Amino acid sequence: MANGIKLIAGLGNPGSRYVDTRHNAGFWFVEELADRYHGNWQEERRFKARVCNVVIDNERIWLIAPQDYMNHSGEAIAAFARYYRIDVGQILVAHDELDILPGRVKLKQGGGAAGHNGLRDTTQHLGSPDYLRLRLGIGHPGKHSSVVNFVLKRPPEAEMTLIRSAIDHAADHIGEIIQGDLQLAMNALHSHS
Repeated sequence: MANGIKLIAGLGNPGSRYVDTRHNAGFWFVEELADRYHGNWQEERRFKARVCNVVIDNERIWLIAPQDYMNHSGEAIAAFARYYRIDVGQILVAHDELDILPGRVKLKQGGGAAGHNGLRDTTQHLGSPDYLRLRLGIGHPGKHSSVVNFVLKRPPEAEMTLIRSAIDHAADHIGEIIQGDLQLAMNALHSHS
């Protein structure tokens, strides 16, 4: 990883219709960081994104929430990274993860998209899969044919509480992640339940 994390992107869908849906877990994470570190969101039309600048552990970090739909979110992330000369290895992408139960969170370096359209588009626009991923568990509906409907619905209150707890726990360890202490962060995050 080149000099730690400089950009944290949260994946989601814009608009009030999607605010509380499972697919917006990435947005919830960057919003939590903005709240904790007193950031102010700004609309950046040239990037089609909401952006925020915060200081975490004495490091200036950009937060970005693309304002195009999930399957086009990579365009904003890549344009922003190019403009600010942020390397792929300095980007953390937070996203919902079907293959992890609600309340769990995992950190992963690089890899495939595993059917996640936001990750697929991000990899395509960055030209590399070698960014860090924060995988926020939302669970799986059980049938592949139910996935689209599942991710675009609000989770029941008990599941939302678990997801929010995992987001809080991940935010507690963001300093280790941005400093590049990934093994330390993984040990803490992967053992949380």
